[in-house]
Amino acid sequence: MSQLAFITGATSGIGRATAEALAAKGYRLALAARNGEKLEDTAEDFRMKYNAEVTVWPLDVRDRDAIRATADKVMETCGVPDVLVNDAGLARGLEPYGETAPDDIEQMIDTNIRGLFLVTRAFLPAMLERNSGHIVNLGSTAGLYAYAGAAVYCATKAAVKTFSDGIRIDVIDSDIKVTTIQPGIVQTAFSEVRFHGDKARADAVYEGVDALQAEDIANVIDFVLSQPKRVQISDVVIMANQQATGFMVSKKKKS
Repeated sequence: MSQLAFITGATSGIGRATAEALAAKGYRLALAARNGEKLEDTAEDFRMKYNAEVTVWPLDVRDRDAIRATADKVMETCGVPDVLVNDAGLARGLEPYGETAPDDIEQMIDTNIRGLFLVTRAFLPAMLERNSGHIVNLGSTAGLYAYAGAAVYCATKAAVKTFSDGIRIDVIDSDIKVTTIQPGIVQTAFSEVRFHGDKARADAVYEGVDALQAEDIANVIDFVLSQPKRVQISDVVIMANQQATGFMVSKKKKS
């Protein structure tokens, strides 16, 4: 039987691109996201293109009970995932911390930290019992290099990095691998979500920059997952060619 990948945030951006890359490799997919309609459309697309075996799991990773129930159903119907990709995450706003809306603070913490932690907790015991599995957590260069207006977001991504390191220590006697993927500027719907749907402001983030694409990150994840059993890639930092550290990006002037 082919390997099973459970992917959160699977209907857009890096999550969707990763799911497609794995579908092309013959993985069975269990895709989770909040929007059930988009999940069904995504699954049908992969079935048509790759004849992929796909199940969909509408899930808000901020809901602890829903996480537990979903994980139990996935393992009962599909089996224990060979690969867990924790992609669900977001940024909100780009103002000084003293002006950040409390709702935005809570949403970033609940999604980027709490949700990722609890999804991992829901599957890890079964992986340990089977003594195999690969956990891939989507961090960010923001977790390595803080930048103005993003104190909370940067802190959540730093938490992803240290959380992954801690799990790697906890499972050192097993055959479970843990990888943190830390992308820089990637042109997805990320900025539009950050700016609460302000597309013009979001588009300006990528003007003059040959930004990374979601497929670039998916290709790296595919490479990480394809390594032999003896190889564990703990961290990968990926930046655009004109990006140095975090928010330091060189933009070309319009001619």
